[in-house]
Amino acid sequence: MKKFCAAAVLAGTAGLAFGQSSVTLYGIVDTGVEYYNNAAKGGSFVGMPTLTGEVPSRFGLRGVEDLGGGYKTFFVLENGFAPSTGGLNYGGRLFGRQANVGVISDYGTLTLGRQMNMSMYVFLNADVIGPSIHSMANFDSYLPNARSDNAVGYLGKFHGVTVGGTYSFGRDAAGPAGPSATNCGGQVAGDAVACRQYTALLAYDAGWGGAAASYDVMYGGTGASAPLTSRNDTDKRVIVDGYLTYQGGKVGAGWIRRNTSAAPVHQQTDLFFLGASYFVTPALSFDAQGLRYVARSQSSSTMVVGRANYLLSKRTTVYSSLAYMFNSPLAANAVAAAGSVTPGANQLGVMVGIQQRF
Repeated sequence: MKKFCAAAVLAGTAGLAFGQSSVTLYGIVDTGVEYYNNAAKGGSFVGMPTLTGEVPSRFGLRGVEDLGGGYKTFFVLENGFAPSTGGLNYGGRLFGRQANVGVISDYGTLTLGRQMNMSMYVFLNADVIGPSIHSMANFDSYLPNARSDNAVGYLGKFHGVTVGGTYSFGRDAAGPAGPSATNCGGQVAGDAVACRQYTALLAYDAGWGGAAASYDVMYGGTGASAPLTSRNDTDKRVIVDGYLTYQGGKVGAGWIRRNTSAAPVHQQTDLFFLGASYFVTPALSFDAQGLRYVARSQSSSTMVVGRANYLLSKRTTVYSSLAYMFNSPLAANAVAAAGSVTPGANQLGVMVGIQQRF
């Protein structure tokens, strides 16, 4: 981290105010080798993951300047990449994870630009597995990629209560490359609906645990990826979760209801999860989670996940993840992120990896 002084011209004043500034380079490189059986084209797969390990790889720049009077300005530029090839994730964007600027004060944080929305924040405490290769992302790829382009966001924390929301004028300008890229840039003159998105969050956290709820509505647009190809199409998610802490770990659970309205089809799905984490020692921890996914009148799947983590140092972790997916006859949910499966087949997935933070 480099410290330096910068001058900021404050509107409505005649002089210069000098604030303390900092810029931090940070990141995670996480990859390994994965295996799963019953691949879509037959046989098994052994190789390196393209999307995520225990968490997705990224690097970023974060800058903060203290303006005085309890106000700070900040920026975040965050890149997501695949260590296996060096390629860019998030539709090939240089800063596909985040690219925003904003203001922090005692009244909360105001953020402008591409940013994580409330469907991301709602999981931060209750989901013990997170955006791993074996996770709820395998049922809904949007959940670990809940970000909005062209967005105005607010997040405030007051005595344990968190309130937040985002409004996007055009939720996703990336083409249909990578997970959740939908080619719905919006911001069309004369159209106040196409590709809009808004999310909202209400949460409470205390020493014993907490609970959170979020609401997410996405609108379609002409030329966007299916199924939201019209401004009249919507994709809505309601998420409710909670967690309890105990000595050495925590238990988390939640429910995600999704309704996709795209003529002539309306689809409703439910995703339930229950998990726990426990630190045996400061260096060794275990995580486990069970997930149940139901697509109404169509199919269902159940996945169980176990993971072991060992910290070689404060920055380096080695881990192993084991998961098994039970698919109903019409289901085709893969056990691994970006994986494939023969429809109706059960599937075993294993990964061994290493993660370095900086």
